[in-house]
Amino acid sequence: MDFGDLFWRYLGYRNSKFGTVDGHIGVCAFGRDVLLKSSRMAESQGFEVVHGIVDSLWLKKKGATIEEYKSFCKKISDEVGIGLNFEGKYKWIVFLPSRMHPNIGVLNRYYGVMESGKLKVRGLEVRKRDTSKFVFDAQTEMIDVLAKADNANEFLDKIPEVLDVVRKYRQRLLDGDISVWDLMVTKRLSKNPKHYKQHVSQVIASQQLMKEGAEIHAGNSVTFLFTDAENKQYNRRVLAKQLVEKGVNVDKMKYLLLLYTSASNLLSFKGYTAKNISDAVNGLSDNTLTRYGL
Repeated sequence: MDFGDLFWRYLGYRNSKFGTVDGHIGVCAFGRDVLLKSSRMAESQGFEVVHGIVDSLWLKKKGATIEEYKSFCKKISDEVGIGLNFEGKYKWIVFLPSRMHPNIGVLNRYYGVMESGKLKVRGLEVRKRDTSKFVFDAQTEMIDVLAKADNANEFLDKIPEVLDVVRKYRQRLLDGDISVWDLMVTKRLSKNPKHYKQHVSQVIASQQLMKEGAEIHAGNSVTFLFTDAENKQYNRRVLAKQLVEKGVNVDKMKYLLLLYTSASNLLSFKGYTAKNISDAVNGLSDNTLTRYGL
């Protein structure tokens, strides 16, 4: 269920030219009141509130029909004066756990499939602009496997198939069957490269380009490749896309870590970590991932 007419969350957005602090405080207070009032009304009607965030509310009620959900939406709309739209009924949905508090589902990381077949994903690699095509394709295929499940039990039965997908992409990477262009990562610079205190990957790539005469400014996006640590030309494990030449050695361990992390993010509700995924697909030994802090 979505509060389709709620635009208030944008008034205090940090990049909004028309935003004001007072406006942000006011509309957030109003928004919380609407969400709490809607939740209480839902519970009084026998619905269980599964989750709620800003402009959406997830409810469930055993045996409830679509018409019952739509009728409730109308009641909420009439009561609070804001249109509440019924988005659809899920076959299953996963609210991913907080990294700090594993027993609590976070508000902005979830994925699920509606009865209509529509897939909804938030907060995962496939929704992020800095995800390489390699990881994007792998996680997309993992989600497609899970999307075939019609209920929670079938969903859990699909986990071994997800691990098969990871295993397949792992082998393709190790066999050199992935183009370096599909391994490129793009990140945006939030400030001028010289103002960064730490030499993060996008800064290193920017400095490489600047040495070649390029002008790099805050707001620019930089595309780069993670290369083998033995690369001596730039003495870095990052190489800007424009400087990549044929035969470059990619850092396969780094990309395996990114692959395993994308899978563990999907399955974190079952306690999976990147290392668990690695072990499950008979991949890397424990000490191989040590250099990445795992």
